[in-house]
Amino acid sequence: MKNSKSFLILSYAVIAVLLVLYVAPLILVLNVSLKSYPEYLINPIGLVKEVQWSNYISAWTEGNFTNYFLNSVIYTGVATVLTIIVSVLGAFPVARGYVKWSGFIYLFFLLSQFLPNPMVAQYKLMLTFKESMDFFGYDTKLGYIILKTSGTGVVFMMFVGYIKSISRDLDEAAGMDGSGYLRYLFQIILPLMKPVIATGVILTAIGIWNDFVGPIMYLPSKANYPITFGLKEFKGQYGNNWPLLACGITIVATPLIVLYTFIQKYLVDGALAGAVKS
Repeated sequence: MKNSKSFLILSYAVIAVLLVLYVAPLILVLNVSLKSYPEYLINPIGLVKEVQWSNYISAWTEGNFTNYFLNSVIYTGVATVLTIIVSVLGAFPVARGYVKWSGFIYLFFLLSQFLPNPMVAQYKLMLTFKESMDFFGYDTKLGYIILKTSGTGVVFMMFVGYIKSISRDLDEAAGMDGSGYLRYLFQIILPLMKPVIATGVILTAIGIWNDFVGPIMYLPSKANYPITFGLKEFKGQYGNNWPLLACGITIVATPLIVLYTFIQKYLVDGALAGAVKS
């Protein structure tokens, strides 16, 4: 079947459709972002004739993207690292069965993925923390980071599945050599988990970077806006200037595209390992 002509034609047809669906919008946005406003009005979807790189400078400065970008980098970077660390610390003993009721704990995380979004409860919790601690809770950077770190369910389950595929003989050998628990976990197990960690990083980073509802609820102060909410403010000011708005969209999308480019070689192996070896 794999060598049949009809199978090849169908495969290329599906790939072509996917390319059109995913790549064409990116190319269209990039093309619009490089046009001057008069050129856009004359021919909105035509190829750019005179490239206007200054559009990005204008969009960055006028949209105050420096502050928004730094906020998003802090939220995404810190919360992603904490999520990976917490997930590894929780997944290893569960995968190895070193804690009681490890099967129930894994089942609990699995069932939690089907529960309704706890947004109302989280909102009340953040308000409660804010009343007792000014630096933590509602409308604080630290509170938002901790809130985003709590969403470890999928990553935790992927890590459990992958760790089960790692031989227990390593645990025994490390114990005989006198290796401490944390040293063994972070110097031996963690390097072996590169594929699934890369998958966890990209899934977590996408969820945090692109989050729009969370900042609306938990970060009302303009100084704490992430870049997605900053783009909303930018659209309110320049909604009619599509070249500048397209620059803003490109600025928001570029960091994740770059991140994916660097770690994409690990993603397939990590996703398959987390899904099958559980």
